[in-house]
Amino acid sequence: MPLSSQEMSDRFEIQDLIAEYCDIIDQGDFDRLNDVFTEDAFIDYSAMGGAAGSRDEIITFLNNVMPMFINTQHMISNYQIKIDGDTASGRIMCFNPMEISGNPVFFLGLWYVDEYRRTPDGWRISKRVEEKGYQFNAPEGIAAGS
Repeated sequence: MPLSSQEMSDRFEIQDLIAEYCDIIDQGDFDRLNDVFTEDAFIDYSAMGGAAGSRDEIITFLNNVMPMFINTQHMISNYQIKIDGDTASGRIMCFNPMEISGNPVFFLGLWYVDEYRRTPDGWRISKRVEEKGYQFNAPEGIAAGS
């Protein structure tokens, strides 16, 4: 069944939202996540060794932890987005090379399993759970599950 123009618009807006999230993380401007997540969002990075919690708790976590990484890239693909009116769900692949000073670059492969909600300000992520794929060359203490 062909997509309606509204469904196409919604998909593009959600894809832009996901790309904006990646840019925010890689630029280290974590307060901008207020424009990506709903106020009541739940975010769970625990599958890859991170924290889980509310939007504000995750912003605090990122501000505390991410400065140790001198370089990161969040490259996303394989968007699987299902729209149902003013809500949607998605599963997005992420390839994430990262670098800590004095260590070789390491790689994380994961999926973002998301829920989205249309708000007066546009689409926002209301839930994000990382699903572990793989890790390669992660320094001790950084490895998922450690």
